[in-house]
Amino acid sequence: MLEASGTSTAPRISPRRTPPTWLVVAIACAGQFLVVLDVSVVNVALPSMRTDLGLSAQGLQWVVNAYAIAFAGFMLLGGRAGDLYGRKRMFLVGLGLFTLASLGGGLAQEGWQLLLARAVQGLGAAVLAPSTLTLLTAAVPEGAARARAIATWTAVGAGGGAAGGLVGGALVDGLSWRWVLLINVPVGAVVLAGALLWLTESRGGLRRRLDLPGALLVTTGLATLAYGISQTESEGWAATPTLVPLLAGLALLGLFLLVEARTATPLMPLGLLRLRSVASANVAMLVSGSSMFSMWFFMTLYAQNVLGYSPLEAGLALVPSSLAVVLGSKAAPRFLPVLGARNVAVLGTLVAAVGFGWQSTMTADGGYLTAIMIPGVLMMLGAGIAATPLASLAISGAAPGDAGLVSGLINTSRTMGGSLGLAVMSTIAASRSGGEDAGPTALTDGYALVFRTASAVLVVAALLMWLWLPAKSPKPEQKASSTD
Repeated sequence: MLEASGTSTAPRISPRRTPPTWLVVAIACAGQFLVVLDVSVVNVALPSMRTDLGLSAQGLQWVVNAYAIAFAGFMLLGGRAGDLYGRKRMFLVGLGLFTLASLGGGLAQEGWQLLLARAVQGLGAAVLAPSTLTLLTAAVPEGAARARAIATWTAVGAGGGAAGGLVGGALVDGLSWRWVLLINVPVGAVVLAGALLWLTESRGGLRRRLDLPGALLVTTGLATLAYGISQTESEGWAATPTLVPLLAGLALLGLFLLVEARTATPLMPLGLLRLRSVASANVAMLVSGSSMFSMWFFMTLYAQNVLGYSPLEAGLALVPSSLAVVLGSKAAPRFLPVLGARNVAVLGTLVAAVGFGWQSTMTADGGYLTAIMIPGVLMMLGAGIAATPLASLAISGAAPGDAGLVSGLINTSRTMGGSLGLAVMSTIAASRSGGEDAGPTALTDGYALVFRTASAVLVVAALLMWLWLPAKSPKPEQKASSTD
């Protein structure tokens, strides 16, 4: 257990001159861009990684999931660490670890080395990501200005995920798959230097301990559960190799909740989930993320494995989707005062559901306009519109001392939902197509079933949002600290 220094309960800021707000927002967004870019940038490189390192289809899935699960599992710890030990300090630690792991992954000679590097990258991202949002919210006062700043943060993050295909395609075609990881090294070094020079320190200042057992339990539980789901592709749902990790993962997550209920300094104070805005926004983010996260993975595979696109062509094909998610994220704050956060989130989710439904009509000889561009734009436009109000609702419902924790929680929900969703969707695709060596028509049938399933999940998510999300953001006097 690590213990924070100091006993003051008021936020503390270092005495050095406060940098311009736009500079803090720019550095925070740069960190978020790197984190989210790495979730998707490897997708177009997967076929090349498989050829070079001899990875199986399940191994390819774990190139994505090793990062996502470590990211989701340790993000609550990263968020709380920022509150206790300083947001700038955790930003620097997380970005440094992320950058070094990127170097290790780019130099990997064996499949296990790549998977290990991806997991360490995820750990670094888990420390880094919550600090990006809390640095931003600490620098921008609550109100319209903060809503615009969060929208920019959301748009940059969404753009990072969307741009991954284009960046990855260009690097794979022009250099090699290794550069989808090595490119993080010089970029990370530049952002590190900027953060070191211009960011000022801030923290919640509470004298508490970090809940390392809780972090290990939730991460191990998520990884074991995702592994069990991935086993269904080859073993089926009733086989022992599937049931054992599934039950073990659920037991570990149950133990995590028990530990959190009993420890004096929980990683995830369960009382925080009694706040309607926090609980409902996170559940909505988890459910919708389980569908939206898989879009880039399967669109990239469809473009390359079925339509015969090169990595660069696949990346270029998704550029309109990349622009759409940024447009949706930036447009959302304009709708919030008129429609309210709940209605904007529901609207965005339904738009995305229409796009996923359209994508499920894909064929083995589909044309670019109707098989990739238009449905991709609808999917990501809706995702961008929905993300901003969900993040705003979650943050507005918590006390300032819990800002890092809630930021970590909303990112955890999105990433955890996406990671588990990808494991489920991969199983669904394989069950219909017949496996990794299937022909283009069979692969298309499997991918189409994934998008049809995702569309149905998003409709359920929209209904959940309508029934559970608060109609209005909580007022300041309604906020409660989890530490009270």
